[in-house]
Parts: sequence; C-alpha cells; structure tokens
Amino acid sequence: MLNAVYDRARELIGNAQRIVALTGAGVSCPSGIPDFRSPDGLWAGIDPFAIATLQSFRSNPQRFYAWLADLIDPILNAQPNPAHRALAELEQAGRLTAILTQNIDGLHQRAGSRRVFELHGHVRSATCLECGRQIPGAALLREIRRRRVRPCSCGGLFKPDVVLFDEALPHGLLWLAREAVATCDLLIVTGTALEVAPVCDLPMLALHNNARLLIINLSPTYLDAQADLVVHADVAEALPAVVQLGFARTCHE
Repeated sequence: MLNAVYDRARELIGNAQRIVALTGAGVSCPSGIPDFRSPDGLWAGIDPFAIATLQSFRSNPQRFYAWLADLIDPILNAQPNPAHRALAELEQAGRLTAILTQNIDGLHQRAGSRRVFELHGHVRSATCLECGRQIPGAALLREIRRRRVRPCSCGGLFKPDVVLFDEALPHGLLWLAREAVATCDLLIVTGTALEVAPVCDLPMLALHNNARLLIINLSPTYLDAQADLVVHADVAEALPAVVQLGFARTCHE
C-alpha cells in the first residue's frame, strides 16, 4: 500500500517544474521541537489567546516570557532533520522555488534552503514595541531563560519578532507567499494541519490556479479530499523517500 502511495508521489514530483512547499510544526517535531496542537503540544491545557496575542503580551509580558522560556533550549539545540534536508535538496536541484513556513526555528535555512518565507516570523531578533529599536534575539532569549528581562532604554517591551495571534502577517511577505503559490504547479503541504489563518488559505490559491496538491502529514487536514495525494506518515521518513523517488523517476526518463 505504501509503495503505491510513493509511486504516485514520485509521479507528482517528477512531473512538476515549479514546486512550492508549505511547512508547519510537524516538520520540526523530529528535531525535538514540540508542536502546538497535539495532546502533548505546547498548547496542551493552555489557552493560546491568553498568552500569545499582542494584547495579552502587553498586559502580562512575564507570562509570555515564562511560556517561551520552555521553548528556547529545544529551538537552540535542534538540528535539521531528513525532512528539512530533503526540501533543501529539492531546491538545489532547481525544482523547488520556495518554502513557506510557519516555523520560527530557522531549521530550513540551516539545512541549506535559500528561498524561505518565514510567515510567522523568527527569534533571530526582537523589537521594542514603543520605539522600534531592534536587538539580536539571542540577547533577549538569554534574559528570558534567566527570568530577568530588562525593558528597552525607552521603557518599552521587547518582543521577539514572531507573529502573534492578533497580529497581521507582514503584507509584503504575504504577497510574496501568495505569488509563489499562484505560480507553482505542485504545492507540497507538509507538517501542518492547516488550522491557522491566513496561511491555511494558501493551498486554495494553488488549487484555483490548477496546481497539483500533495499533502504529507500525520493528521488530516480540511483539504485532504481535494488533494491529488495524501500521505499520512512521519514527514522525516516520508518526505525524503518521496523526494528520492521523484529524483529517481526524473533520472530514468
């Protein structure tokens, strides 16, 4: 059964010239970074809107910092896994035109991917909400780990440059992501259940423009019925196998 699924995936990748990947937390879970929505995820027993909105951050920044503190070491210690490397290889082969990721860990870039759109931001820098001063993210993360976060010299709060639930995605970045999706001929959705807007709407744009849709994810998504192929498997195992099979098909044609 799995071989037949991989055969179909090989066909989709082998016939595509402009592939875009949309990735989520499931791609980084094999690297030791917990996801958000599983029973053991970061939101287990927690209301995310009570912690990870700009309004809640302004009213109680220490609560946000305390929550983030438990995520710092997993992010800093994580290494790219086979799923990250498979996508980097696909880009280096000239087949993958962009990675659109909801992850903030930077593992795609560390695996060698170049054209990565970090739709939900990253922790490489932090910005004062009052004066706009930007500092290296490592400095803020060290203070968060020590539970002693100093305000900016203006008295404002430093927030990591991640997109919170009540914040809009950077307009220019979202435009680039939509342009990449609108011009691809295959969209690979992997490691995401497609539950967070507006990112969850991007695959519909691909389908509207007659692109093929390949979903590789452990849990179902709302688009499974419309996908050309759905692979419910560990992305660190399935994605490298699918990419290798796609290369094999191309090489033998």
